[in-house]
Amino acid sequence: MTRKFLRFINLHFGEEDKEKVLENITDNISFRGSNLWILACAIVIASVGLNVNSTAVIIGAMLISPLMGPIVGAGFALGTYNFQLLKRSVKNLLIATIVSLLVSFIYFFLSPFKETQSELLARTSPNIYDVLIAFFGGLVGVIAITRVKQGNPIPGVAIATALMPPLCTAGYGLAIGNWSYFAGAFYLYTINCFFICIATFLIIKYLKYEPIELIDRKYERHIRYGITALIIIMIVPSSYLAYNLLNQKKFTQNIDQFINNEFTQKGYTIIYKKINYNSYPKTVELAFLSKKFGKNEMDTINKKLLNLGIANTRLVIKQDATDIKSEILNEIGQRNNVLSEKDLVINQLRQQLDKYTVKDSSLIKEIHILFPDFNHISIGKVTNFPNTDRANVSTVILYRSEKEEKEQEEKMQQWLSEKLSDKNAKVIRQ
Repeated sequence: MTRKFLRFINLHFGEEDKEKVLENITDNISFRGSNLWILACAIVIASVGLNVNSTAVIIGAMLISPLMGPIVGAGFALGTYNFQLLKRSVKNLLIATIVSLLVSFIYFFLSPFKETQSELLARTSPNIYDVLIAFFGGLVGVIAITRVKQGNPIPGVAIATALMPPLCTAGYGLAIGNWSYFAGAFYLYTINCFFICIATFLIIKYLKYEPIELIDRKYERHIRYGITALIIIMIVPSSYLAYNLLNQKKFTQNIDQFINNEFTQKGYTIIYKKINYNSYPKTVELAFLSKKFGKNEMDTINKKLLNLGIANTRLVIKQDATDIKSEILNEIGQRNNVLSEKDLVINQLRQQLDKYTVKDSSLIKEIHILFPDFNHISIGKVTNFPNTDRANVSTVILYRSEKEEKEQEEKMQQWLSEKLSDKNAKVIRQ
């Protein structure tokens, strides 16, 4: 049973001739002529995709990119102790990397649109999950390369391991002078290259490719120690970043739950929310459609945050209309949302219109019952200017009647003033 299972998962089944695999890998290493032009064009396409936040364009660029060649070549060379091939692979990978950085830098430097889109931002904070994607993507890639029938995994590997977008993002960081973007994106690119290389090395060792150069065991042990040390160097920072990401997600979930319990369920409409996780103390900025909070209420809410175990966090509620408007517009601009200042103006106009609209439909029914001789009734609000210093808004009812109804008109005016608590209410015959 065990033997059948081992035969079932045996990678030697369907394996390509080793000499042919070496030939194919060697052919794909070089970055001269057409390969260099294809790389430069792929970098421009990826940069445009990142610039306009188009996932489809970025995927297209990843499929075109010939960057996998020298990385797989380096892993193959390590596995077979082919140091001439290793030297060529590393040299060509450096050429490809420099060309890619240069082309993306020129594009983003010349581009008039330098906003940090979500696709760019996603490549600036690598973590342990990127390590797993690169490693298992690399495994699939090298297994496919060593098959007689390679099938369709190679395009998927190119998309999953995503070598082009981090390089373009690094070029973007250089173009705008943001070194943290450059460092984060280049670290992600390095992770991808290194773990594809390691995956290739392990599969080549498993498939027992013959060493090109014979080396003693001591030297072989040094190579293994060096690889292990590099793996640790790559994994430790990405694990720390993944731990930070996990904490940030937990924090965001706790804050969302707190906001839901304290505000949303009580019927308060939130029109603006911003969580600043990286500040100290952490801040949560909110703005409400109509609800206003006093100082004592604010202190109570912040104490509740502390009691729930959300430490080093301060809730800030923006209540000034000008500040709220500017914050919302700023957030809209950053997120490339479909909302605009026009929507805020429309909202303000609606609020103004509400001041001059009587929405009580039962009022008309009551008038028809109490004053049956009045018909074609219209109700609205107007602004009166008794003097130049002040103005007031009063309710006006227009009606039609076949005969003079002065007494009824006065009665209606008195009733209306009491009903609406509006001493300035007027009843006018059309």
